[in-house]
Amino acid sequence: MGCECIVGGIIASCLVLVFVLYGSATKKAKCSVHAETNDGIIRTSLQNHEISATTDIIIVGAGVAGAALAYALAKEGRRVHVIERDLAEPDRIVGELLQPGGYLKLIELGLQDCVREIDAQQVFGYALYKDGKNTKLSYPLEKIDSDVSGRSFHNGRFIQRMREKASSLPTVKLEQGTVTSLLEENKTIKGVHYKTKSGQELTAKAPLTIVCDGCFSNLRRSLCNPKVDVPSHFVGLVLENCNLPYANYGHVILGDPSPILFYPISSTEIRCLVDVPGQKLPSIGNGDMARYLKTVVAPQVPPELHDSFIAAVDKGNIRSMPNRSMPASPYPTPGALLMGDAFNMRHPLTGGGMTVALSDIVLLRNLLRPLHDLHDANALCKYLESFYTLRKPVASTINTLAGALYKVFCASPDPASKEMRQACFDYLSLGGVFSDGPIALLSGLNPRPLSLVLHFFAVAIYGVGRLLIPFPSIKRMWIGARLISGASAIIFPIIKSEGIRQMFFPVTVSAYYRTPPTNLHD
Repeated sequence: MGCECIVGGIIASCLVLVFVLYGSATKKAKCSVHAETNDGIIRTSLQNHEISATTDIIIVGAGVAGAALAYALAKEGRRVHVIERDLAEPDRIVGELLQPGGYLKLIELGLQDCVREIDAQQVFGYALYKDGKNTKLSYPLEKIDSDVSGRSFHNGRFIQRMREKASSLPTVKLEQGTVTSLLEENKTIKGVHYKTKSGQELTAKAPLTIVCDGCFSNLRRSLCNPKVDVPSHFVGLVLENCNLPYANYGHVILGDPSPILFYPISSTEIRCLVDVPGQKLPSIGNGDMARYLKTVVAPQVPPELHDSFIAAVDKGNIRSMPNRSMPASPYPTPGALLMGDAFNMRHPLTGGGMTVALSDIVLLRNLLRPLHDLHDANALCKYLESFYTLRKPVASTINTLAGALYKVFCASPDPASKEMRQACFDYLSLGGVFSDGPIALLSGLNPRPLSLVLHFFAVAIYGVGRLLIPFPSIKRMWIGARLISGASAIIFPIIKSEGIRQMFFPVTVSAYYRTPPTNLHD
């Protein structure tokens, strides 16, 4: 039985490679419009005041994705109307770490100066801790410009800089208002219905509406099939006036029951994120959370940070945030598009969200670049199906890595899971190609699906080898078999939810070859 499981896991991983190298198929993508009576779309004639007949694109939301997209499209000459619920500086505990791959996309968009003057800190890699041991994992930046690295900062400061940058362009209108619904005429989205800060109800129209209203989006149901999973919560603290053991490195503690993160967000502050598995958190109000942090988490914190961690808990500014994941499952809809966390989410353990969003923005900007007229909604919809296919290899690699790594890093009483967790730590500790490859994936510098699968199963096989050498036993062989089986059970469902065909061989999808409609060209 043990041998069969091992062989089965190896065959499964080989099949992925075979499909990647030799798989080919064709399938016509169909442009379909999803329509329901209670999906947040208004289908009746417009009775509110209508504005902005000269707008090319409406963007709902001015977070990282919305603000960056507004700037990118306005630089191309588009007239952009951005509607944001609250233009005050956001105060969040996530979206604070931009990986090097995301920083390269920021440069490509001309937004790299948005990490200046906000006390952002350079990040050069990760320090991984487990059972009193640690290893330092550096980003493979040797062949890249010296300015390129990760960046960590206060999320709100970064967003405000991006909003300022976008609104400095004459073709961007940035307005505070709450979008209540999308407006549809003849199965095509024509704009939005929204309330201004003063409470006035207005209607804005444009040939293309892009929804970027974040992880709590109330508009996504009309544009995609949202399958949101909440495996855990992050509990956030800010540690002050202390130093990380490894300066300018993120620190990941493989704690029990799940990981603990530390990284700088300014020259004097360190963010701590404690992952708490499950749907229910200890109460912050009655002190249960503080007791949990002091009794369960504090003993696992590196000694250099322990006193500052306790001081932060005693200070009482404890925040929490649900960790959401949601595969991209869009309904191609004439006149509308989803972006950012409204469209696709992954566990924030690896800090890949902004990298995916910025990569998507670069791709969309390039796809729209040859188009002068956006008014043929059906032709534009069919053309932009290529966006969903072209984004997949990068986005799905980052998404899959985040989901798989979280499951591996969580503690478990199961012997096979324990071995997989230890094998991952020891594999990365080997250095060289064994750490450079996975860190290049995590950093967004080399987001290749095949490389992800190879390294993931290399970790599993490395774990099996540790069990069988020098003297294999029936028990060890059984644990090894379950390790391979468990690894397969972790990664293959995530890959399936992302879409095997689009992720590994997008060239077999007809939308991959879509060309700009001739009637929309310059």
